[in-house]
Amino acid sequence: MTNKGARPVVTLRSTAGTGVTYTTRKNRLNDPDRLVLRKYDPVARAHVAFREAR
Repeated sequence: MTNKGARPVVTLRSTAGTGVTYTTRKNRLNDPDRLVLRKYDPVARAHVAFREAR
């Protein structure tokens, strides 16, 4: 897979500092900035913000 297209694969890392990650695809045209999603962190056992890691 190429990472230069309009929909690259990105890694989302937990802001709780637990080291949990999710992988997803984002549309670079609609979301040019870093992606932030609220998802479940099983280590923290709560929903926290996951920020795009580069």
